[in-house]
Amino acid sequence: MKKIRLINLTVKFLSICLLLFTAFAAHAGSGDEIRARMKARLPLLNKLKDAGVIGENNKGYVAVRDNSAETKGVVEAENADRKAVYTAIAKKNGTTAELVGQRRALQIVETGKSGQWFQNAKGEWYQKE
Repeated sequence: MKKIRLINLTVKFLSICLLLFTAFAAHAGSGDEIRARMKARLPLLNKLKDAGVIGENNKGYVAVRDNSAETKGVVEAENADRKAVYTAIAKKNGTTAELVGQRRALQIVETGKSGQWFQNAKGEWYQKE
């Protein structure tokens, strides 16, 4: 019962965060730029995830799994944009960017595709079935 309640609270919190991100992106020039960069980067990120080159860590950020220098730039750019978004959401909610990222990580796992790599709460990598 506690687990179901925790999941429900998490889903509600993530929904609020997504609404705030949408509002932030729609009203802030820098938010529009971040959203455009993230949208443009998404096909490459998905390709790299599908190939197992990168994965989603338990903090809401992308991580290089094979130390490939060619993916480092795209990962750093994505994580910088995510950090900006998490920071803006945290500021509006009176929480920390770290907590927002951790909650986002849970949502990313839920919507992630089979075969992609994720990090559990202990920091161990697993491939979604």
